[in-house]
Amino acid sequence: MNDLSSLLDALDSAQAEQQETVIATVVKVEGSAYRRPGARMVIAQMGDATGTVSGGCLESDVSKKAWWLTANGKPTMRSYTTGEDDDELEEAELSFGLGCNGTVHILFERVKPQAANLVVEVLRTVRSSGVPAALATVIGTHDERHTAIGERVSLVSGAELQLQMRERWLAQMIAEDLQSVLDARRSATRTYEGQGGEVEVLLEYIPAPRRLVIFGAGHDASPLVSMARLQGWHISVIDARPHFARAQRFLDADRVLALPLEPLPDMTALVADAAVVVMTHSLTQDRHWLGQVLECAPRYIGQLGPRSRTERMLDELPEHLRQASAFADLHYPVGLDVGGDTPDSVALSILAEINAVFNGRNGGMLKHREASIHAVDVKLEHEAGLRMIG
Repeated sequence: MNDLSSLLDALDSAQAEQQETVIATVVKVEGSAYRRPGARMVIAQMGDATGTVSGGCLESDVSKKAWWLTANGKPTMRSYTTGEDDDELEEAELSFGLGCNGTVHILFERVKPQAANLVVEVLRTVRSSGVPAALATVIGTHDERHTAIGERVSLVSGAELQLQMRERWLAQMIAEDLQSVLDARRSATRTYEGQGGEVEVLLEYIPAPRRLVIFGAGHDASPLVSMARLQGWHISVIDARPHFARAQRFLDADRVLALPLEPLPDMTALVADAAVVVMTHSLTQDRHWLGQVLECAPRYIGQLGPRSRTERMLDELPEHLRQASAFADLHYPVGLDVGGDTPDSVALSILAEINAVFNGRNGGMLKHREASIHAVDVKLEHEAGLRMIG
C-alpha cells in the first residue's frame, strides 16, 4: 500500500488536466508472483505509468495495451503467465517465459475525469481518513447481463456501505464478507452463486498508511524516518528537547513535536494501531515516554538500548504497567539481528522487525521458510467459502 500517495497523485494530476487514465489492478494470482492482489498501476494517456503490478516484467506490456484493451470503455481482464513458454495458451493469456510458474490476472478499467469511480473514492478516503477499507470487485462472471466484470461494493471502517452493483441481494452477501476481511486484515476471494451462474469476487483489504511514532530526535532517528518514508508511512517524531525536535532536521517526517515530559492527553489516539520506537538516549525521557505508551497498547513497541538498561528502566515503572498486555509484547533490544552498528543499519533492523510483526512473520531467512512466501487459500473458521490471500 506504499504506492497509495503516488497513485492518487497521478490520478489527481490527470483529473486536473481533464485527462482519462487507465487503472490496471492485480486481482488474482495463481502460483508464484512478485505482487499480490491489490497491486495497481495508473497509466496516463501519454503512456506514463505510476505504480507496479510485477517486479518489472509485465509493466511495459500493461502500459502499451492498457488503452486499446479499454477502448470500449468497459473493464476487461487480461492474464499473464510467468511460467515456461507455452504456444498453446489462450489468446487472452500471454506467456513471458520467465520461469516463475505463476499466472497474474489483471483488471483494466478507464477512469474519466469528474466521473464517479468507486475504487478511486475508496483509495482517497483511506488516505484522508487514515482508516482501512474493504473493496469487493467482480473478477469473473458467467452472465454479464446480471453481474458484470468490475462491479463493486465497498466498506470503509465506520462508514456506510457503497454499491456499484446491480444485484442488491448479492451486494448484501458480499457486504458481510467485507466485514470479515476488515476484521482479519487480509484480502480474500470467494465465488458466489448469482442469477446468471457463478460470480467470482476479489475481497480486497486496503490498509491505511502505516504510522510510525518515534520518541527521540537524535541523529540516529534520521535514517529511520527516511527509510519509513520510502515505504509511504506517516511519521511523527517527538522529543522533549526543542533543539533536537526541529522540522528542519526531519524533512521526511509528517510532523515533528517538541513536548515537555508531561502526560500527553491524546497519546492513545497518537499511537493507536501504530508502530512506536522509543530511542531518546535519555533514561529519563525513555522512562517517561515508554510508560505512557504501555498504557495505550499500540500495535508495536520497540525500545532502543541494551537489554540490561531497558530491564532496569522497566523495574522502575509502576506495577500496573508491568502487568499491561503491551508489556509482554515489548521488543527490546529493538530490531532484528542483522549485524551492524551504524545508524543506517540500526534503522534497517528496526524497520525489518516492524514489518515482520505487522505481517505476522518472525523475520527469519526465506531460505529456511518451509511454507510458501505468500500464504494462500487459508480459510476463515466461520466461513469455509472465504479463501484468504496472504
